[in-house]
Amino acid sequence: MGGRAFPTPHDAYYSEYYGSPQEMISSTKWGYLYQGQYYFLQGKRRGSSTIGLSPSCFVNYVQNHDQVGNSAWGIRLHRLTNPAALRAMTALLMLSPQTPMLFQGQEFSCSAPFLYFADLNQEISHQVHAGRIEFLKQFTNIDSPEIIDTIDKPYEPETFEQSKIDLTERERHAKVYALHRDLIRLRREDPVFSVGYACHIEGAVLGTSGFLLRYFKGQEQRLLLINLGRELHLAPVPEPMIAPPEGCTWEVLWTSESIEFGGSGTPKLDTEKFWRLQGNAAVVLSPVPIQEGENQ
Repeated sequence: MGGRAFPTPHDAYYSEYYGSPQEMISSTKWGYLYQGQYYFLQGKRRGSSTIGLSPSCFVNYVQNHDQVGNSAWGIRLHRLTNPAALRAMTALLMLSPQTPMLFQGQEFSCSAPFLYFADLNQEISHQVHAGRIEFLKQFTNIDSPEIIDTIDKPYEPETFEQSKIDLTERERHAKVYALHRDLIRLRREDPVFSVGYACHIEGAVLGTSGFLLRYFKGQEQRLLLINLGRELHLAPVPEPMIAPPEGCTWEVLWTSESIEFGGSGTPKLDTEKFWRLQGNAAVVLSPVPIQEGENQ
């Protein structure tokens, strides 16, 4: 695969999304985005309302066999973005109330591509390959002979062999594996995230790349801050959802930039006057009562 460039596409069926903070908030609250709006690619309205449906009915993912296997070279997401941003998005995936899905090997950044392979007779195999080329031409960077010639043929044994997962990478990519393991623990054991489907969730945009999600479950609350761009400095902060509960202050419960996960560490979070949101990071905050003598 050496020498190839792997840009993240923003055409074909990816084109009608901005990847904005508001979209992240809306998809977390409502399951998916198109609920009857006009969809230009199909020339008609798309989707239906999710009002009244439990979030657990929906399966969330950041990559799957369609997005990977139906791309030109089967490139997995960790090769298309930076590790810090992917850790932050993984936190959003695992801590959202929907049912999360991890694509085979995603939990340890499997290095093997997931190519389109099929064991069919010779005539049908060549038809499948031709059909795949036509499908991929909807992506403007693919529609040229020199690019098409590099696409692996589904019927060649090497295409299948390249796609095999090496489970020993769980040890070699231990920090990525630890990230997923810890998020699963948090989702299973935390009193709020473990019942996320029963929480009331609010969200707010904090900048061009930053947003928050606030989870309410009875008297328990959690605040998830995600910044998918450069560091944000917030002062003043006229957003009510960022304020701690009365008589409490915020304490860091979990961070995607933990050294254990391959991060660079998280600076001390001063939540009284000045908010500094680390770039390409996710932080979970939990409210703790203000002790006597502390500033309120």
